[in-house]
Amino acid sequence: QVQLVESGGGLVQAGVSLSLSCTASRRIFSSHAVGWFRQAPGKEREAVAVISWSGASTYYSGSVKGRFTISRDNAKNTVYLQMNSLKTEDTAVYYCAADQGRYRLLTDSNWYEEYVYWGQGTQVTVSS
Repeated sequence: QVQLVESGGGLVQAGVSLSLSCTASRRIFSSHAVGWFRQAPGKEREAVAVISWSGASTYYSGSVKGRFTISRDNAKNTVYLQMNSLKTEDTAVYYCAADQGRYRLLTDSNWYEEYVYWGQGTQVTVSS
């Protein structure tokens, strides 16, 4: 079992930057792909960014590519999401999620699925 805790959300103005952190409860976290997902009111949850277990591969949704950067520090059991040039449409609850931790190979067709451990979410609100 992996427990995930997100932090760093808040209320910011459009155009600024914000960084989110996701800290896991287990050192074995290093075998898990980890992703950030978000859900805005009235919308379905969407994958935002994912990083492979090694950190060598990253994937982004088209709406955040070039603005958001995902990274990880396995020694600290932590994954980060650096969000730059925030837009009002980035407003959502952001969730951290981890897969089953089997050193999964991520591809263009699977990077956004098979996440089984979820954090409680952190609110990001971007005002105009």
